[in-house]
Amino acid sequence: MTRPAAGQGDAGVRRLVQWGWLLLAYASLAVGVIAIFIPGLPTTEFILLSAWAASRGSPRLQHWLEGHRLFGPMIYNWRHGRAVTIRAKLSASLTMMLCLLIMGLTIHHHRWIILLAALGMALGAAWMWSRPAPAGSGKAENALPEKNPPGA
Repeated sequence: MTRPAAGQGDAGVRRLVQWGWLLLAYASLAVGVIAIFIPGLPTTEFILLSAWAASRGSPRLQHWLEGHRLFGPMIYNWRHGRAVTIRAKLSASLTMMLCLLIMGLTIHHHRWIILLAALGMALGAAWMWSRPAPAGSGKAENALPEKNPPGA
């Protein structure tokens, strides 16, 4: 039995791995977009996962995400200080509370599910609020840096 020359089999494996990163990037982007409309489902984490996977599998998707008016600032803030805006923290906290309220009103049996969800949300909120806010306030905290700053 002969073995393929060095490098011949590697290209196929690299291509398969690249497709895996691409699949993860698009799947997490889809979940992140859906999460915008579903209370209790985190958006930020899925968008950040999508950007991370895209950086390994699709430079085109990575650039699109980084330049997106909603997702770009989120990715930039995370990459430059692991920061989460106050607006995002408040929005996530309010949607988690709304989700708990809906669960409390609709789940009449198995109350342990509500307690488990509340514990998970409390841990997620505590972690999120422990992250620093980006420098600046108001709309400035969501702004991307200028591509060509004056005097450059």
